[in-house]
Amino acid sequence: MNRLKIWWRRARAESRDALRYFDPRPVGHDTKVVDFNHCARPVLLLPGFMATQRGLTVLERRLRRDGYCVFSLNLGGLLGTFNTRSIEESALLVREKVERLYRKYDLGPLSIVGHSKGGLIGRYYVKRLGGHERTCGLITMGSPHHGTPTAYLGAALTGAFAPSIWQVMPMSPFIRKLKDGPWPSHVHFASLYSKEDKVVPFPSGTIEDQGRDHLVNVEVGDVAHHEFLTKKKVYDVVRQHLNLAYVFAHQQMETPLEHQLRLVTSETG
Repeated sequence: MNRLKIWWRRARAESRDALRYFDPRPVGHDTKVVDFNHCARPVLLLPGFMATQRGLTVLERRLRRDGYCVFSLNLGGLLGTFNTRSIEESALLVREKVERLYRKYDLGPLSIVGHSKGGLIGRYYVKRLGGHERTCGLITMGSPHHGTPTAYLGAALTGAFAPSIWQVMPMSPFIRKLKDGPWPSHVHFASLYSKEDKVVPFPSGTIEDQGRDHLVNVEVGDVAHHEFLTKKKVYDVVRQHLNLAYVFAHQQMETPLEHQLRLVTSETG
C-alpha cells in the first residue's frame, strides 16, 4: 500500500510538472518587477522547446530564495508564448533585452541557465552574439549540443510551425556552426545531462570539453528531461556551478598584483 501511495504521488507530481512546462498562462511577473537596482548576481533562465516561462517557476523560486537576482524572458513563438522560433532569432531577442537592462542598471556579471533548447539559445548568444562580454557562466540542462534523434519525430509533428526543431537534428547546419570555433576562455560552461533523459539521450547532452577546466560535463542520475527543472539534486548542481562561475569571473578581473596576493594568502592560510 505504501509503495502504491509513493508511486501515485510521484506520478501526480510528474504530471503536474509536465503540464506546467507547457502552461501558456502569464507567469504573473516579468523583468520589470525584479529589483535590478540591487542585482550583483543576475541569473537569466531560458525555457526549452515548446515551453513557456511558467515551466521555470520552481527553479526560479529556489534561486531567488538563495539570493540570486533571477529573471526570465518571454521568447515569443507559437501563440506569442511557446518557444518555437529559430535559435538565432531567440538569441537576438536575448541580446536586445539583456543590453537594455545593462544600459539602465549597474548589474553584476550575468549567469545563464538554459533548459533543453534554452541552453542552445544561451550558447549561441554567448559565443556568436557578443554575450561573452556580459556573461560569466552558462549552465545547460538536458540541452542537445550534438542535436537529438527525437527531433526527427518532432519535425513530423511540429516542423511546419516550429523552425527550431530542424536545427536540433543531429549534425544539422546549425549544430555544426555552433560547435565551430573556441568557447570564450573566461566564461564557465557546465552541461548537465542524464542517461535517463529520453528526449536528449546520452551523449547528445554533452559538450566537447577540449581539456579545459572551465568546460565541464556533469552527469545527474535518475532525471527525466522535464525533471531538470524541478528535482532538488539538479538544483544543487546548478547552484554549485553558478558559484563557480562567479568565482571564475572575479579571478579573471583580478590585476596581476591581486592575483599574486591571493595566491600568497591561500598558501600561507
